[in-house]
Amino acid sequence: MKTYALVIHGGAGVMDQKSMTSEMQNEYIAVLNRVLYVGDSVLSHGGTCVDAVEKSIVIMEDSPLFNAGKGAVFTHEGIVELDASVMEGKSLKAGAIAAVRDIKNPIRVARAVMEKSEHVMLSGLGASQFAKENGFEPVDNAYFYTKKRFQSLQELLKEEREATVNDKHGTVGCVALDMSGNIAAGTSTGGMTNKKYGRIGDSPIIGAGTYANNETGGFSCTGHGEYYIRLGFSRDISALMEYKKRSVTEACREEISKLTQMGGTGGVIGLDKMGNIAMEFNTSGMFRGFVKSDGEKQVAIFK
Repeated sequence: MKTYALVIHGGAGVMDQKSMTSEMQNEYIAVLNRVLYVGDSVLSHGGTCVDAVEKSIVIMEDSPLFNAGKGAVFTHEGIVELDASVMEGKSLKAGAIAAVRDIKNPIRVARAVMEKSEHVMLSGLGASQFAKENGFEPVDNAYFYTKKRFQSLQELLKEEREATVNDKHGTVGCVALDMSGNIAAGTSTGGMTNKKYGRIGDSPIIGAGTYANNETGGFSCTGHGEYYIRLGFSRDISALMEYKKRSVTEACREEISKLTQMGGTGGVIGLDKMGNIAMEFNTSGMFRGFVKSDGEKQVAIFK
C-alpha cells in the first residue's frame, strides 16, 4: 500500500487546562477531527497533497474557533486583515497573500497565486484584485466579526498594551504527503490582536511560516511571527534535515530550542518524505492532530 500522511495545527499558546471547559475542548477536538477526516479522505482516494492542505485549512478558516478566516483577530483599527501561504515540495512553487480584508478563504487565493501568477506573494488591494479576477467573490469585512475576538481587542485597547503570547495562538496550518510522494504545506492566520501599521507576520512568508521540499519535508508554524521571520524558521528545519541529516522531530525540536533561546514562543508541525510526523511547541498547548495511511491518528491540545 502506498503511504500518505497529514498533520494539522490550530495554533499554539498559553492555554490553561483548568480554565478551558471540557465543552470548549470538545468543540476544538470535533473540528480537528473533521479536518483530519476531510484531509484523509482526499489522500486515501489518491488526491494531491495540495488539495488535502487546501481543503483541511478551509475548514479551520470557516470555523470561528481559530485565528484564521471567520475567527480572525482584529487590528488596532478594529478591522480584520488576513495572511496565508502554500508551498508544494516537488517544484518548490509557492503562493502567498498578506493584509487582505475581503477574502473569505485566504488559503484558496494563496494557492491561486502559486498556480496562476508569476509571483509568490501579493498583498492588500492587489491581492484582492487578483482574487476577483480569478473568480473569488469578495466578502464584507463584517463577515469576519466574532464577539470573542472583538472583546479581546477592546481589552487590549483599554489596557493600552501590545498583544502577548496569550493573544497570539490560533493560526492554522496543514502539511500533507500524498501517495505520489509529494509534500505540501500551508498556513493561514489573522495575525496578532491589536496589530498596527499593516503588520505582517511569518505565516505568508515562505521559509518562515511555511516551507515544503520533497527531499526533506513540509512545515507550518504558529507563534510570535517576528521571531520566526528572523530565524527563517521553516527553511532552517529543512536545512537541518538536508545538511545535518537530522530526523524531522530532531530538526523541529532544535529550531524550537533556538526560538526559546531568543525569547520567542510558538510551535511547528512537520512531516518527512516517509510520513514521519513532528508536532513541537514551547507553550502550554497547541491544537494539533495527524492521520496516516496505516490508520494511526491523534488529536491533542495540551502537552
